[in-house]
Amino acid sequence: MDAHSSTLIFLLGVLLAGCGAAQPETADWPVYGGNGENTHYTTLDQISPKNVADLEVAWTFDTGDSFPGSEMQTNPVIIDGIMYATTPRLQVLALDAASGKELWRFDPTDGAVSSSRFRHRGIVVTQDRVIFNYRSRLYALDRLTGEPIMSFGKDGWVDLREGLGRPVEGLSVSASSPGVVFEDLLIIGSSVPESLPSAPGDIRAFDVNTGALRWSFHTIPHPGEFGYETWPPGAWKVAGGANAWSGLTVDVENAMVFGATGSASYDFYGANRVGDNLFANTVLALDARTGERVWHFQGLRHDLWDRDFPAPPVLVTVQRDGREVQAVAQVSKTGHVFVFDRLSGEPLFPIEERPMPGGGMGGEQMAASQPFPVLPPPFARQRLTAADLTTRTPEANAAALKTFEAYSTADPFSAPDTSGTIIYPGVDGGAEWGGPAFDPETGLLYVNSNEMGWLLKLVPQSDESAYAANCASCHGADRAGTGAAPSLLGIVQRTSREHVTSAIREGTGTMPAFAVVIGRRATEDLVNYLETGIDASAAKVGKTPFDLPYRTALFDIFLDHEGYPGVKAPWGTLNAIDLNEGSIRWTIPFGEYPELTAQGIRDTGTDNYGGAIVTRNGLLIIAATTYDRKIRAFDKLSGELLWQADLPFSGNATPSTYVVDGRQYIVIAAGGGKNGAPSGGTYVAFALPEWGG
Repeated sequence: MDAHSSTLIFLLGVLLAGCGAAQPETADWPVYGGNGENTHYTTLDQISPKNVADLEVAWTFDTGDSFPGSEMQTNPVIIDGIMYATTPRLQVLALDAASGKELWRFDPTDGAVSSSRFRHRGIVVTQDRVIFNYRSRLYALDRLTGEPIMSFGKDGWVDLREGLGRPVEGLSVSASSPGVVFEDLLIIGSSVPESLPSAPGDIRAFDVNTGALRWSFHTIPHPGEFGYETWPPGAWKVAGGANAWSGLTVDVENAMVFGATGSASYDFYGANRVGDNLFANTVLALDARTGERVWHFQGLRHDLWDRDFPAPPVLVTVQRDGREVQAVAQVSKTGHVFVFDRLSGEPLFPIEERPMPGGGMGGEQMAASQPFPVLPPPFARQRLTAADLTTRTPEANAAALKTFEAYSTADPFSAPDTSGTIIYPGVDGGAEWGGPAFDPETGLLYVNSNEMGWLLKLVPQSDESAYAANCASCHGADRAGTGAAPSLLGIVQRTSREHVTSAIREGTGTMPAFAVVIGRRATEDLVNYLETGIDASAAKVGKTPFDLPYRTALFDIFLDHEGYPGVKAPWGTLNAIDLNEGSIRWTIPFGEYPELTAQGIRDTGTDNYGGAIVTRNGLLIIAATTYDRKIRAFDKLSGELLWQADLPFSGNATPSTYVVDGRQYIVIAAGGGKNGAPSGGTYVAFALPEWGG
């Protein structure tokens, strides 16, 4: 079937849908991503291209749980008229999905106030339970009451730090994305620190009823396992990362689970992990029952740029030589789409090896070449030159040019160094964790993309204070924060000494646990400094297996002098990619800066986080844009804007759609907080005016 035939079939479906197709009384959004294939696709058709402009707010729910810098990235799960979601501080909610009325709430902190920034994208609802992660704890809650199920793990939770072959003390392990359920297994990836020390990113299966560990796949191979030789001997004992942080996708029919992993820790210098570092930056296909490897594809060898795969694989069906092929599609931060035969792992479009520039800091050994798909074409720009810098104003161009010349980067894959480099496409994509939506009617894959560079500079480690040696690379030498981590100014006053001490010792989110590295005395010195601003620490950090000769001095978005991206617009795009032909069907700028729009500067695009949903009857619905606080609906075939509405805060999440009592809703988490945007904690549901059938 060619693309024209697919379009005709789609149009016929729209006509039939408009001729009285029955609307279900109840329809769920049962899992993260909408379905097991993770396609974000729905056949619900009450909301259509003809009436989408009539959408209105049906209800809102303020979690009352936000704080400056907080985010809310949850894709809610809706089952039997109940919506399950999380708050910025990772309380779990059950709401009446038709009214937004709170039914129950679970607080894993027992009321303790925390200002830790969590990035949490969803939960698992299965059988009688809700399964979610808070820091290192994997909880099972009663679906009707929200109370912990005491027979799960120990007292209702499992410690994710256990079973990794490392001492639990000092490990930081959490899960920003929910797992998937296959038979009686909960299969889940993890979030671990991107600096050292870091836990290994094992993909694990737990008994969904008891919490017992059933199998583990070692993403940093142990002796005798496939890929062990791609790391230095003994790396499995101390190396970290290579984790499927963005989530997993399950193929129930073929009893397979698919994941896409991140980079090895530490991200930007790898002389202590010489080799290709399998299974970092890898698309993995595993036997869902046993965890055994079926096939793999490593998209980036020995990553030095934090270019991990940012979203879980998507299970698609494509046309090849007149027949349907079960496939898996994987988007990347570099703006590429890889497409593989789902069962064999054979690429469906050619992949070529391109030589790398070489170089690197002392002891570094870059990979000689890297793989790039020939088709589809990249959906993000691939190389940054002086001609690609912003022309928003002459002053902006001059500021961007000054930075560009100071951070001269000969090749997009130049190794990080002490002079500074520009990573482009940046570490936030290209594609990001929201992932693509796939339309099986037309074979189109929809990807929202960021178009920003990132600045990176390394400096030699030195005998510094506890803060300078361990914290400044992420939070800045002045404690004011960077693009990688929030400000620590006043953190003790906003929370408590106990909270800050616990975060340092145990880690939080992507921050590693420092208990083993710096010890009790240095921890006390560090908390004193954060409270008083007086750094009296001698902080002679002892040599450990995690010591490296370089650390990050700067890691932030490449901006002009007024805080806008230093490259030419568009700064964010929305793309429709034909997976049958390997072509880009359309690309449009995505998002605006309101203050620039007021000046007549439109269609700039903005950075965007969160994904789209696509409907059989012709809609592509997405929020995601950071600064204009909009949710939008587009014509999925042309990219024409059909509807938009304001949100109280930016909707950096993926919407869900469902039906209760015959009425279709679209709900989005509006949490903001990304890249300096205001933070909130509101769920907003839209529907057509009272539906009468």
